Amino acid sequence: MSAMALVFLIGLITVLFAAYLAWDVLRRDVGTDKMQEIASMIHEGAMAYLRRQYTTIAGLAVVTSVLIGLLIGAVEHSSSTGVLTAIAFLVGAFASGLSGFIGMYVAVSSNIRTASAARRTLDEAITTALRGGAVSGFLVVSLSLLGVATIFLAYGGLDHPALAPFEIVGFGFGASFVALFAQLGGGIYTKAADVGADLVGKVEAGISEDDPRNAAVIADLVGDNVGDCAGRGADLFESITAENIGAMILGVAIFSAIGSNNPAWIFFPLVVIACGLVACGIGLFLARGGSIENPMAALNRGFYPAAVLSAIFIVVVTMLMLHSVWLAAAGLVGIATSVAFVFITQYYTSGSGRPVQEIARASLTGPATNAISGIAVGFETTGSTAIAIALALFLSYLFGENFAADAHLSSASVGGIYGTAVATVGMLMTAAYILAMDTFGPITDNAGGIVEMSGQPETIREVTDALDSVGNTTKALTKGYAVGSAALAAFLLFSAYLDKVASVMEAQLGANATQAELAQADALAHTVNLADVHVFIGALLGTMLVYVFSSLAIRAVGRAGSSIIEEVRRQFREIPGIVEGTARPDYARCVDITTRAALREMIAPGLLAIGVPVLVGLLMKEHAAAGMLMVGTIAGVLLATILNNSGGAWDNAKKYIEAGFMKGYDGEIIQKASPTHAAAVSGDVIGDPFKDCAGPSLHVLVKLLSTITLVLAPLFIS
Repeated sequence: MSAMALVFLIGLITVLFAAYLAWDVLRRDVGTDKMQEIASMIHEGAMAYLRRQYTTIAGLAVVTSVLIGLLIGAVEHSSSTGVLTAIAFLVGAFASGLSGFIGMYVAVSSNIRTASAARRTLDEAITTALRGGAVSGFLVVSLSLLGVATIFLAYGGLDHPALAPFEIVGFGFGASFVALFAQLGGGIYTKAADVGADLVGKVEAGISEDDPRNAAVIADLVGDNVGDCAGRGADLFESITAENIGAMILGVAIFSAIGSNNPAWIFFPLVVIACGLVACGIGLFLARGGSIENPMAALNRGFYPAAVLSAIFIVVVTMLMLHSVWLAAAGLVGIATSVAFVFITQYYTSGSGRPVQEIARASLTGPATNAISGIAVGFETTGSTAIAIALALFLSYLFGENFAADAHLSSASVGGIYGTAVATVGMLMTAAYILAMDTFGPITDNAGGIVEMSGQPETIREVTDALDSVGNTTKALTKGYAVGSAALAAFLLFSAYLDKVASVMEAQLGANATQAELAQADALAHTVNLADVHVFIGALLGTMLVYVFSSLAIRAVGRAGSSIIEEVRRQFREIPGIVEGTARPDYARCVDITTRAALREMIAPGLLAIGVPVLVGLLMKEHAAAGMLMVGTIAGVLLATILNNSGGAWDNAKKYIEAGFMKGYDGEIIQKASPTHAAAVSGDVIGDPFKDCAGPSLHVLVKLLSTITLVLAPLFIS
């Protein structure tokens, strides 16, 4: 069986496996009539929002695809090239949207089944939630794999393997385009509702955010799905897609340098990701057991076997396809990096770690010291993150150089860069399981809300609270994983962009160009001088983009959250009986306000993210765009780390107190609705737009910079 046939076989089997998981979850018990009523409101709100959001995104995508097709066709003097790029963009956009939509649909159907399972055993609740999340995880990865493989073949991958990777970059751009708006809109929605539910419910009214008297509670539960399921699904879809295509482009350099007819160098990343799906599938069935004190142990029982199997698979695949022990070692570096990010994120965001407990203790002296401690923790996390990334890049590049020496390549850097590409795809091997753990978070959060609103016994709520706390850690874990893969991929995609620029320059020289002219063009394309004023300006503007984009995203949450706060206060004031529990709040009104605010507020930061790299490239040309891409990516990775981990730590510090683990100066356990708890809630509210809106959106932004420059590189050549 050929390697590409294996990719399609595993991809299709994975789709069927995801269908089996969906069937297994959907056939489970759906609880009481009251639980079903609440779950149906969440389901209706989530699907209504997603329909409106995707209608908006579809319109933007069609307009963008037409513009891309016209521009590329004009610059390349080939209408067919423009049309093919536009089609690839639309297909990538559609696949990204589809993966998010399907994953969220199953997630909003899994929440009630998890809530019902929590009435029986913790193990059943964990299995239900994890398998519900796995539908999204396995579908996202398999759709990306099948999408890239199909368009690679459709664009002549078998006949012209050295050209096809450059022609399919539009697919990655389309995926990034949808992911940006999906993550932005979903993040704004979920955090606006969450801020309103927390501040008015917990702080002002002294009730739970999931209390049925809280008018924002349904909007909050809907938001968990549209942000953390649909948004994150689209995010990881575009991550895997962009990094696969970037690795394939770098494989072209090895393919050409070795001078063989073996295209394995190009589609090797697809085979590796396919094997990762097999490893994750086995790991999923091993994830069971655990205790209410540490449900995370059950999830780890699946992750670590998946990582070990991935390590075995990448060594076998690398030796069979690339025949290099050095590149196999580079792949192991990538897998080790994914494990390192799991440890780092769990340490900084889990209630058992020093940082979360430090923030909880700081709440004893008020919201100001809580905020100071949380910000300090966020800044601290950049240290371990940067060191892990630096080690991964250093080792994988070194191993790649050793491979180049063994293969007698004329350029050691070509081998070094390909080593980082192998490490990146190695890190992505566990993506399906990581995304399953991510979607586990909103499913268990919703399950807790359903249990609370339906009046289930406190013992059941204790189970769902334990799961929800773990869900916060797994969501933070996925964000850390996404940041790590983005950082590794930054070097890969930056190199792919320079290869694309060199390819365009060489094509412009024509068929009669001499070897000396081609070598000069290649050297010029790959030389980016930071001392050049245009490059420096591009780098400065790239960093500026990261911070202004984050500001717009956070401000959007603040504005939308203010609207929800005012609405919840109005309902408490004007609807008699809400406080007493004799009247039902107008949940639909809060859902509608949040939906309209999210769709309106996502436009400005989205257009900024697309507009700045295009303008830099058009006005200051290819090297300025390179400076913007590299430095902007570094700034984005570090800022996303701060936002993700500080937000996750703030959230679990609040839950640490709510779980009764925190004692005051007098040795008494801190209670809910106390001043210390209120301070922790304030910190959580600050962290909400950090970890669930601006931070995840930055993951998409840093890869959007790569895909948009890759697609539009012909426009930037001076």
